[in-house]
Amino acid sequence: MEKIPKPHKPIVDHIYTADPSAHVFEGKIYIYPSHDLDHDGPSNDNGDQYAMEDYHVLSMEDFNSPCIDHGEALHVKDVPWAKKQMWAPDAAYKNDTYYLFFPAKDKDDIFRIGVATSSNPSGPFTPQESYIPGSFSIDPAVLVDDDNRSYIYFGGLWGGQLEKWQTETFTPDAEGPAANEPALGPIVAELSDDMLTFKEEPHEISIIDEDGNPILAGDEDRRFFEGAWVHKYNDYYYLSYSTGTTHTIAYAMSKNPKGPFVYKGKILEPVIGWTTHHSIVQFKDKWYLFYHDCSLSNGINHKRSVKYTELTYNNDGTIQTIDPYK
Repeated sequence: MEKIPKPHKPIVDHIYTADPSAHVFEGKIYIYPSHDLDHDGPSNDNGDQYAMEDYHVLSMEDFNSPCIDHGEALHVKDVPWAKKQMWAPDAAYKNDTYYLFFPAKDKDDIFRIGVATSSNPSGPFTPQESYIPGSFSIDPAVLVDDDNRSYIYFGGLWGGQLEKWQTETFTPDAEGPAANEPALGPIVAELSDDMLTFKEEPHEISIIDEDGNPILAGDEDRRFFEGAWVHKYNDYYYLSYSTGTTHTIAYAMSKNPKGPFVYKGKILEPVIGWTTHHSIVQFKDKWYLFYHDCSLSNGINHKRSVKYTELTYNNDGTIQTIDPYK
């Protein structure tokens, strides 16, 4: 029986890491986090304090093994179209290739989603010349389904610019819906077979309550803010996400990877720090939640550290809420 380290211990402490996307590749656990830098830039609702420039790939043989930092896998200077802010990434494996999906601001300060490829899960990754056509906002997460079809989920409010894409063009001064209107949901698109373009027009996911009513923008305990992640368990698709202003990880369930998803509850109570961002992965016969907090930096919001803990399902498929400090 593998023992799980105490949940308050970061998996690495020599660099600051956040937004962990965890996968099992080649029988090992690979984690694709963002890399927080220490700097003196401004802190604001646009997220300028999150000035990340590169990605490191982490891996563990199992949960009794040390976590290995494989070094720099991709840097913004090597991405032809990108200007700055290499935020939360994800990875996927298909076509005998490892794909790294990442957001960054283009030369016009508009967030786009890029793709880089490698023959090795630890990188280094070679970026495509341009971002995915039609991509926008942040926080890509990719699900390769059992039928080998692939879906990308993305979007984030405020600094993630999702509100500015309510029409088909970028509107710099656009605001989100009123409190009594349906909240903006994350975006989904099926990916082409080569994983480099959208196979269809991206569209918004609907998150609804048990009665079929949309979650409203003013319902900050339940509405989507950023950090979507989709995984599959017992024929259900689970959409989990950060609520942002109320600092929890919430989740909703569906029989369809494109939704609509029915809100079910909270997975993770608030952590130290403003942001919360996670992934869910199965390793052998157990499920794990990877997340971050700012305990290592004593609460400095742009100096975060990746952690993990075991995740437990109830008999009806719902997920037990986790207190990160118990």
